[in-house]
Amino acid sequence: MAPRPNWKGYLKLSLVSCAVALFPATTTSERVRFNIINRETGNRVRYDVLDAETGEEVPKEDRVKGYKVGRDDYVLLEEEELDQVALESTHTIDIENFVARDEVDEIYLDETYYLVPTDEVGTEAFAVIREAMEAEGLVGLARVVLYRRERLLMLEPRGEGIAGTLLRYRNEVRDQHDYFDDIPDVKVPKDMLTLAKHILETKKAKFDPSKFEDRYETALKKLIAAKKAGKEPPPAPSPQPSNVINLMDALRRSVQSERRGGSSARRRRTKATHKRTAPRRTARRKLKRAS
Repeated sequence: MAPRPNWKGYLKLSLVSCAVALFPATTTSERVRFNIINRETGNRVRYDVLDAETGEEVPKEDRVKGYKVGRDDYVLLEEEELDQVALESTHTIDIENFVARDEVDEIYLDETYYLVPTDEVGTEAFAVIREAMEAEGLVGLARVVLYRRERLLMLEPRGEGIAGTLLRYRNEVRDQHDYFDDIPDVKVPKDMLTLAKHILETKKAKFDPSKFEDRYETALKKLIAAKKAGKEPPPAPSPQPSNVINLMDALRRSVQSERRGGSSARRRRTKATHKRTAPRRTARRKLKRAS
């Protein structure tokens, strides 16, 4: 069954608009989840909504949102009143600006959604907006109201659709100088830098998300399976002590280790290549003798 959209409305560029929907681009449904259980009875624990002063349970119809304005003073807001906070971005994603993608600092990026057209009439307008951004190498900046909060949205062409990434506001990003200014300025010796760059070069690869797995989730599932079968849980790996005393010596040993690993991999590739090409060489030699 197709997922439900988190938002439906219109994508607008000047006088061009089309009906669109936002779908979450990521999911956490595969994560291991736990319930809180009463150890004595084996039953699930239920959390009740209680009045902080009387200790009595509050029925759902009596629960209302409140904004604290004093020590024990709140402004109460009904659901209908919150729904009436009308902004254009509640129903329309109006692209305000276009910028180069590399101008958007990665630290501002938040959750990503897939933006897709929802009717055939608007598909052409959607394609025009997407193709124009791709041709110019630009991303769009807009606003959208999600979960009763207006968010900045970066629109970026992705395949046949558009990826919409929520952006954090400036006041949500902490100043890096508060953390980095106390780091002392270190002048790295040239020979150390050369060795470190060599290690980086030997470990260079293409990013392939399929090669990475959530090892903690895997270990959790093994623990659950062992407990279910009445077996001892798998032992936790013990941390390896670090014997690094001299940084230069550690870099040299790292380079030697990488070289040995690379040589072994090359030998394996050479053997595999030899096995594949040996029949061909034999056939060529036979052909030469025959001629």
